[in-house]
Amino acid sequence: MNAKRVDKIATGVLYAIAAFVVIILVALLGYILVQGVPEISWHFLTSPALSFEAGGGIGIQLFNSFYLLFLALLISLPISLGAGIYLNEYAPQNTVTGLIRTTIEILSSLPSVVVGLFGYLFFVVQFKLGFSILSGAFALTVFNLPILTRSIEEALANISNDQREAGYALGLSRWETVTKIVVPAALPSIITGIVLSAGRIFGEAAALIYTAGQSAPALNFHDWNPFNISSPLSPMRPAETLAVHIWKINSEGIMPDAKAVSAGASAVLIIAVLLFNFLARWLGKRLYKHLTAE
Repeated sequence: MNAKRVDKIATGVLYAIAAFVVIILVALLGYILVQGVPEISWHFLTSPALSFEAGGGIGIQLFNSFYLLFLALLISLPISLGAGIYLNEYAPQNTVTGLIRTTIEILSSLPSVVVGLFGYLFFVVQFKLGFSILSGAFALTVFNLPILTRSIEEALANISNDQREAGYALGLSRWETVTKIVVPAALPSIITGIVLSAGRIFGEAAALIYTAGQSAPALNFHDWNPFNISSPLSPMRPAETLAVHIWKINSEGIMPDAKAVSAGASAVLIIAVLLFNFLARWLGKRLYKHLTAE
């Protein structure tokens, strides 16, 4: 068999594999959206859930999901950015640095239920934070920190050393070169890493069952004082997220329209992640153009 024929066969196999993966993804997304979108309405998105009667919504769970995502990124992003910059730009290439990278990779592969149990013992019991949004946000930070740090480090590593040397040639310090040249150049990849980790946080359930709780108490949306327990912004209240709600109503079986609610909630979860992806990518491109003057 000549080289051209082998090349054509290999190319065809790769196209077939890619098409197979795309078909699976489209079929999965299509099934969820076809089943769930007809259930979505303004009432469904804004009403509280009902336990023993049909007609409830997912308003509180949807708010809790976005609020937990915001808090988890607020805590984990600065730490991951600092750690990624240190590991790629400042850390010497020695055994200690290699051990740190190995530890990060091991932590990133931990099952979410293990992170949830750790969060329960450490934040809920030891630090007496109880089942709360704050416990959930800390657990999600532990869950997200290794992945985000690794993705930021890889984004910085992909920037050519020529750009760093150009900064030094202009008389910039290492810190100025990193903050004014390297980080802006790596911003699209960093944003992509943040988006991927945000999608993982938004759909996480196991880690939150043991830390943020499985209840969604009534909230007073006219009270935005975070120190009041009925306030939506209170970090010390229990918070059932959308992913936990889907798991809960299917496992308890006490909601008459559990199938319709879980289908609608799943579609909302997928749509929210897709919208967040598109928005973050658009924002990354705008920031890249602004910071690099391209």
